[in-house]
Amino acid sequence: MADIERPNFLVIMTDQHSPGFLGCYGNTLVRTPNLDTLAAGGMRFSNAYCASPLCVPSRMSFMTTRTPSKNRVWDNHHILSSGIPTWAHALGAAGYETSLVGRMHFVGGDQRHGFERRPLGEYSAFHPGAGTKGGDQWTEFPGSTSGQCRASVEIAGKGTTSYQWFDEQTHAACDFLKEKSTSADRPFAAVVGYVLPHCPFVAPAELFDYYYERVTIPTVEDVQPATVSRYRQYRGILSLPLPDERVRVALAAYYALCEYSDMLIGKVLEALEDCGLDQNTMVIYASDHGEMAGDHGCWWKSCYYEGSVGVPLIVRQPGVIQGGVESASVCNLMDVGPTMIEAARGKALPNSDGRSLLPILHRTSELIWDDTTYSELIDFNCGDNGPLPSRMIRSGKWKYWEYQDQDQLAPALFDLDEDPGEICDLGLDPDFAGIRAQLSAKLHLDWRPEQAQRQAIDARDSHDTIAAWGSVIRPESEDTLAAPDPPVEVDVELL
Repeated sequence: MADIERPNFLVIMTDQHSPGFLGCYGNTLVRTPNLDTLAAGGMRFSNAYCASPLCVPSRMSFMTTRTPSKNRVWDNHHILSSGIPTWAHALGAAGYETSLVGRMHFVGGDQRHGFERRPLGEYSAFHPGAGTKGGDQWTEFPGSTSGQCRASVEIAGKGTTSYQWFDEQTHAACDFLKEKSTSADRPFAAVVGYVLPHCPFVAPAELFDYYYERVTIPTVEDVQPATVSRYRQYRGILSLPLPDERVRVALAAYYALCEYSDMLIGKVLEALEDCGLDQNTMVIYASDHGEMAGDHGCWWKSCYYEGSVGVPLIVRQPGVIQGGVESASVCNLMDVGPTMIEAARGKALPNSDGRSLLPILHRTSELIWDDTTYSELIDFNCGDNGPLPSRMIRSGKWKYWEYQDQDQLAPALFDLDEDPGEICDLGLDPDFAGIRAQLSAKLHLDWRPEQAQRQAIDARDSHDTIAAWGSVIRPESEDTLAAPDPPVEVDVELL
């Protein structure tokens, strides 16, 4: 029987994987058999969110279990203080060997933040300003295709990218598990981090070809919240909508990358079983945020629609967590750390905003759970207007978001029970003024947008100064993974 007292932890984290692109979450087109099997053996959370719909702030909140405001990390250029403890510190103090295998997207000189070992680094694990190691990461298309701009949808197709090459280093995770199967001196807590299905929207040819004729072009509603129109405007996809053919190509590639990620994850899950570690390991699958993939006329992340701010979250532990169960409890990636810490009988992190999911996972009959969570962002991609703070609350069936400039950007409100597709915005409907006032009051209990804006500007300026030093000194990190040499992108076919 599994030792439920001190389980191992294996967190598998992808980048930009929307829960709407998993078979176990109801998508009948995408092929994700390995993650579907994982869900069949554990619990799937249908209302899980990230603390921020952007890579670095989401991941840092995942690690510290604190909101972006407490971390002072709202942007991909913000550096998490090494003085803030993470769940890796807490589990290490509890006697666990903590390891990071692959991607986490730490920014700054500290590329560990509590991880004792790093068997596999990543491209971005370099000091700000020092730059990537090795040759060019992008050889057949511009690096802008990995960002939130029109070009990343217009420039898409099939072939092999350096992101695929990075994720294929899965053997490092498999080797790590083999090592752990022969050394049982300490339990382990490991993150296996992937960069896909993050754009560029370039995917293996065979998978791309399978999805190209099968995808459906999303329809876009005529009336949208002002915040969404602004989002699309500043990313170049509003006044000149993307042609259907460009959407089809990018969407087919995204589907293909989701299947490709599932294939690689399957290798790790197979290694876990082959090594005899599956019975005493809590496996957690999540992504840092979603991908809009053309829904509502939006792409990428950085908005509060379900496709962006919602995340897949699956937890399996044989003999402890009942298989094939769905939980509709509203939760957050910030809850993963407290869950592992409690399961490990460790000491809780100070100033944590996360909550242990163990009562839900163990299906405690007297469970009392507040179905409320938050997500926040400061968007620097807004022209000359300066960084714009925003925050979302999900409370019960209601989702509400506010941007700082309410004179120009009205808040949005959706009833997710009646309107799961988020088509009917109630943000200006007078019949729901009371609901909006209640949610706004809760939203502002620990959120100060003006203060956050000032701190975000200071954090960006601080990063730029540190990066200027790094560009001169060029310090090296042992965790920086060099780009493949020779380049792997020789078979790319842009369509």
